[in-house]
Amino acid sequence: MPPKHFVEIGRVAVIDNGTDAGKTCTIVDVIDQNRALVDGPLSGVRRQPISFKRLRLTKFKLGIPHGTSSKTVSKAWQKDDINAKFAETMLAKRMAAAEKRKQLTDFDRFKIYKLKQRMNKLIRLKFERMRAKAKSEAPKPAKTPKKADKKKKPKKRTTKEKKK
Repeated sequence: MPPKHFVEIGRVAVIDNGTDAGKTCTIVDVIDQNRALVDGPLSGVRRQPISFKRLRLTKFKLGIPHGTSSKTVSKAWQKDDINAKFAETMLAKRMAAAEKRKQLTDFDRFKIYKLKQRMNKLIRLKFERMRAKAKSEAPKPAKTPKKADKKKKPKKRTTKEKKK
């Protein structure tokens, strides 16, 4: 599957790991085939070289020139309202949910565990009621022939009878 987003000047990315993990930044310059100069003045990312392996590219792109200043990046960022647009993406929502899960205490996890049990029990009971209702409303199968009409199966002989 071909990549959806390419490394280019102005591409907005999310830093995947390290001290700035989870923060958004913009690619300002490509240093070589492994690193880019990034800047995120509004998200708290200082101007620094970062490996492409640490970046997660997004669909957003700023219209900035090659090697531009932090001030220009900041203006373009505000003009395009990148923070609000990024907050609506699935990636941002997934990151927020992961952070929320990370902040849970042991008691919070226990409460979630019990709620899931209760929810699954309600679902199971509803499903059983629906199954019983469907079974009772199902058409009855055709009547089977009476016992007299059935052919009699021969009895199986025991080992003693076989010897005689």
